[in-house]
Parts: sequence; C-alpha cells; structure tokens
Amino acid sequence: LKEENALLRSKINKLQILSETQADKMRKLEKKLEENKIKEEKETQDLEAMVQHVEQNLQLMTKRAAKAENSAAKLRQENAQLQAELRNSRLENEALQAGQAGLAAAKQNAEVALQLLLQVTTSSRASIRQLLSGAESLQLIADLLKSIDRISEVSEDGQ
Repeated sequence: LKEENALLRSKINKLQILSETQADKMRKLEKKLEENKIKEEKETQDLEAMVQHVEQNLQLMTKRAAKAENSAAKLRQENAQLQAELRNSRLENEALQAGQAGLAAAKQNAEVALQLLLQVTTSSRASIRQLLSGAESLQLIADLLKSIDRISEVSEDGQ
C-alpha cells in the first residue's frame, strides 16, 4: 500500500508539473493571441487611414481633372476662334495682294494671328497632356482601391 501510495504521489507530482507546464503554455498562447489582436487592430487602423488618404487624393485628382477639362475646352474654343481669325487674315491677305493695297498690314496681321494661334496650340497641347496625366493618375488610384478591397476580402475570409 505504501508503494502504491508513493507511486500515486509520484504520478500526482508529474501530473501537477504537466499541468503547470500546460498552464504556462496556455498563458503564453493567450498573451500571443492578445498581441496578435492588437497588431491586427493597428494594421486595420493603418489600412483604414490609407484608404481615407487615397479617397481624399482621388477627390482632389477628380477636381483637378475637371479643371483641366474645363481649361482644355476653353483653349479649344479659343483655338477655333484664332483659326477663324487666321483664315480671315489669310483671305484678307490674298485680297490685298490682288489689289496691292495694304499688303504689309495684312501680312503683319496674319503673322500676329499665326503667332497667337501657335501659342494657343502649344498651350492646348500642354493642357491636354495634363488632362491625360490626371486621367492616368485616377486610373491608378482606382486600381489601388480595387486592390485594397481584395486585401480586405482576403482578410475577412482568413478570420
């Protein structure tokens, strides 16, 4: 009976040691779980902040694109007006050449109109390039937002 008692005590000691070891493991796992939760919450907050920042940038880029479109439309209109003036100046120039009267003035008007037309054309091209650049930026942001949606979907599926 004493041997059996000693054997049982030994088993009880081993079980207590095993229980303490498992309790330590449990505490470590609970601590790690809490750390992971905190880390995940921070990552979620960072991701939300990034999404908000991207949305703000998208709104700003949209406003810029709208301004660029308006500017391009105005420049196109001005370009058309200047081209009409140029045509009129050329017609006037031709009429003056036929009559040999006021040739120098017509040439000067045509040259001024041509220079203005070239300036507007150059300005129009630059505005159109800006508009295209803004559109490319908007496309990039839209693709980024799609990627963020996919990441959040994967995160939700993983939980």
